[in-house]
Amino acid sequence: MNSALYFGRVTHTRAFPRRHRLSYGVWYLLADLDELATLDRLPGFAVDRSGPISFHTRDHGPRDGSPLRPWIQDHLDEAGIDLEGGSIRILCFPRVVGYVFNPLSVWFCHHRDGSLLALLYEVSNTFGERHGYLVPVDAAQPGDLVRRAFDKELFVSPFIDMAARYDFTTRVPDERLSIAARQSVAEGQVLTVALTATREPMTSRSLARAFFGYPLVTLKVIGGIHWEAVKLWVKGAPYRRRGAPPPHPVTILAPERSTVRVA
Repeated sequence: MNSALYFGRVTHTRAFPRRHRLSYGVWYLLADLDELATLDRLPGFAVDRSGPISFHTRDHGPRDGSPLRPWIQDHLDEAGIDLEGGSIRILCFPRVVGYVFNPLSVWFCHHRDGSLLALLYEVSNTFGERHGYLVPVDAAQPGDLVRRAFDKELFVSPFIDMAARYDFTTRVPDERLSIAARQSVAEGQVLTVALTATREPMTSRSLARAFFGYPLVTLKVIGGIHWEAVKLWVKGAPYRRRGAPPPHPVTILAPERSTVRVA
């Protein structure tokens, strides 16, 4: 299967106005949308129904439970990107005992020849808002790095100004996966979030490792976000008020060269 689990570590490093760093172990699901019916038959995993670990279509895209491929395909069509029936895979946290929060989900959109033609970075905040950034890609291969910078459109952290810019470097998943997201403001680079992980086939054994080795990981993510916010507030980091979310669900970026070949 194209679907798999990735086990690794996430680090957050804040440079100013107060230095702050945290690191924690995580695991992610990479789900091929064409394989959801097969995944639903795996012991310990469920699709659109209750289970210890589950994937629900209403947690992604339009958030209404409708099929995800037509939703992302509409945005790809708007961007002039034709996958010719290629696979679409989403990297995300699944639900664990019914709960999930995804600060970032990444959609990998492949042509039928296997090359990557687009990425969708779907960013969510703790206020129930989300926004996607669709990045055209110049035919990246597994193991290649895709780097792209773009303006921030959605309020995320109350300790970072809205006038900010993202710089993402993402490795097209193979046996390894990495994502580095740097956020800069007028004063310089304020935050770096990095994920490094290794692939394991999606089996009952790897699902058991995820469930028991990283108990309630999705609850820990949302709990950790609020706990770290409290520590930043105690350190005296200035608080910014939330503005209105963008009126459109997805920002489609103009094509530009973004792929770095890795030998």
